[in-house]
Amino acid sequence: MASVARASRLRACQTAAMQVFDGVQQPGQVWRNLPTPALYEHAVRRHEAMISHLGPMVVRTGQYTGRSPNDKWVVEEPGSKDEVWWGDVNQAMSEETYDHLRARLMAYLQQRDLYVQDCYSGADDRHRLNVRIVTERAWHSLFIRNMFIQELDPEKLANFEPDFTVIDAPGFNAVPEVDHTRSEVFVALNLARKEVIIGGTEYAGEMKKSMFTVMNYLLPKKGIMAMHCSANHAPGDPDECAIFFGLSGTGKTTLSADPNRTLIGDDEHGWGDTGVFNFEGGCYAKVIKLSPTGEPEIYETTRRFGTILENVAIDPATRHIDLDSDEYTENTRASYPLSHIPNASKTRMGGHAKVVIMLTADAFGVLPPIARLTTDQAMYHYISGYTAKVAGTERGIIEPQATFSACFGAPFMVHPPGVYAELLASKIEEHDSKVYLINTGWTGGPHGVGRRIDLAHTRAMVDAALNDDFDGVEFRDDPVFGLAVPTKVAGVPDGVLDPRSTWSDGAAYDAQAAQLAGMFVANFEKFADAASAEVMAAGPTTG
Repeated sequence: MASVARASRLRACQTAAMQVFDGVQQPGQVWRNLPTPALYEHAVRRHEAMISHLGPMVVRTGQYTGRSPNDKWVVEEPGSKDEVWWGDVNQAMSEETYDHLRARLMAYLQQRDLYVQDCYSGADDRHRLNVRIVTERAWHSLFIRNMFIQELDPEKLANFEPDFTVIDAPGFNAVPEVDHTRSEVFVALNLARKEVIIGGTEYAGEMKKSMFTVMNYLLPKKGIMAMHCSANHAPGDPDECAIFFGLSGTGKTTLSADPNRTLIGDDEHGWGDTGVFNFEGGCYAKVIKLSPTGEPEIYETTRRFGTILENVAIDPATRHIDLDSDEYTENTRASYPLSHIPNASKTRMGGHAKVVIMLTADAFGVLPPIARLTTDQAMYHYISGYTAKVAGTERGIIEPQATFSACFGAPFMVHPPGVYAELLASKIEEHDSKVYLINTGWTGGPHGVGRRIDLAHTRAMVDAALNDDFDGVEFRDDPVFGLAVPTKVAGVPDGVLDPRSTWSDGAAYDAQAAQLAGMFVANFEKFADAASAEVMAAGPTTG
């Protein structure tokens, strides 16, 4: 009987030469919901990956070691065109162009083996999406198995009906002159067809971020906040929940993976009527120069079977990895299931956020390392989304660059930023959440002169915010940015809390602070028509 059951499971995973599969005419072998060990075997046999010492899979993504934001498209169709925040973030693609590009993609996939994962986006089953990911790479299928929420019931998998489908073909290149794209890469979202098509890039993060974009469109229409953030809660008390907004490289993963708290997730969450919930089933962490002492939980995942290491250097003889190497990119990453973190939440859910932390990596070195925000200031800084893009996160970024990314994740926002900011403000007011801005960037000068703020100091400031350790602490008003800055934080030298005092030249600090304040004001002008007078007044002064 056991052998019969095994054969039945194999048949459920393997579908031979069918006539049509999800629009693909005459595909090759279709492998459905293969488990992790089988995907290892396929990836190695197909020369897609190497197995490293202690078990992680090591892969290369070729020339694209980060996302390609300029190659993202949204189909302009009647059902959603009036809701989309059109512009540089959401470039319009006509339905005719999409159909033509999709037809060429489908032709490319004929006679090719396909890997399929049926999974979920959203831990709260009232708001989750059934997602089907179809890809030509075995290791991409494992990436999806790590990053999305798995369905382990064979009967439910057999009857799985997708709400959204992602078709990923790294080997298929668009032709700009024919397909009206900017390059050979494309990530095209068709909300009417409930479909995403991706081609021209081996970077697996495009798949997860495409579905994050879908959730960012759908959930706010239901009054649910969709957030580019990490989240954790106090051990045994999901109601003591905290969220950490921030772009890649600001510390979302590192600071939320706290051994003294329970991790809900590291990147994508919703905030609904019962609390915060993860969209994903795994984590996607930067691992360049990862420290076994500074980030022990994440470090251990790089030594576990099931982890995918993207663009990490490996000795081909010993198969030992080198996390300090940037031979291929600064944006080396690990994809691993949430269960690899020992103190991760099994439900991937928490209560309402008592503490909201906005992370920024200030490349100018002038923002205070911690400040308490009013609701109006929270909306201003959330809409502004100031940080520095770090090397490797996007194509062409080789050193930190100051940037403003609305909602700390503009590339993934479909609605105008004000939609998300109003939802966030309502959540903060309803649940009396405390909001802090924490700078994980530079001190003592700008990038190239100063240094990154010490991680131990940042952790101490985060702990103070989470534990509300500011009773009796005096706050000073930052004269340029108007922020309330504590004068004391346990475990942090007082001088660190005043960024001007860390510069050798106070006049140079003043000039740099004035320059950054001017950038804030200039950036916010594009949102002025939709912002209240109170929010407009919550920004820095330039006089």
